[in-house]
Amino acid sequence: MTEYATILVEHQGPVARLTLNRPDKRNPIGPATCGELVHALAAIRADAALRVVVLTGAGTVFSAGGDLAAMQAPPGGPPPATLVELLVAMHDLGKPIVAMVNGPALAGGLGLMVACDLVVAADTATFGTTEIAVGLWPMMITAEITRSVGRKKTLEMMLTGRKLDAAEALACGLINKAVPPADLEHATKALAFELADRSPAAMSLGLHAFYRSADMEFEPQLRYLQAELGRVLALEDAAEGIAAFLGKRKPVWKGR
Repeated sequence: MTEYATILVEHQGPVARLTLNRPDKRNPIGPATCGELVHALAAIRADAALRVVVLTGAGTVFSAGGDLAAMQAPPGGPPPATLVELLVAMHDLGKPIVAMVNGPALAGGLGLMVACDLVVAADTATFGTTEIAVGLWPMMITAEITRSVGRKKTLEMMLTGRKLDAAEALACGLINKAVPPADLEHATKALAFELADRSPAAMSLGLHAFYRSADMEFEPQLRYLQAELGRVLALEDAAEGIAAFLGKRKPVWKGR
């Protein structure tokens, strides 16, 4: 397994865990970290045994945002990458990514969190687009946040830089679940293994269709999804799932 300078990669059965690992700097996201995450995701995508990704931060912070110091990629490591390349890689993975938010998710860190498919957060975590306080604007992560949160709440966050608590984040759709910090590991692991128990082939087609159809006009979207439904119905996993349901047994997925 590749050793990285800014992230940790661990495997637990079908679940890969990626940890932003610069807690002394509040887990910033710069070109080196983006490059390492892109490299790790490519390896996960190529490994059929890995079905789900959990993304978290070391220490007490998920990520405080962009790396203003812009640390260079270490010699011999994966090439640096942009946030654009990272977010595209996340949506092209074809495997569910669950953010396990242990603490503040701010600025670019919030965008990285929202780019995950599902989010489980500690109920003590805070969330915000704080860039305006230093004379910046959350340009890149606008593409992620506006696809999850309404316009008024998004603009309130961006214009004021105010941090939301977990209850507010849950209410506006930034996160899926808020749990006590002591329960965060268990709740995230339970969700990850629940997802790993589903058909990987159906989830891959479904995730790609979800993201690719999001900005289509209504009728073209329906026609695209109709074709994708045909691809799902042709899967061996679909036949197995139906047979298992009728036979009242647990399905055995082949991933195709």
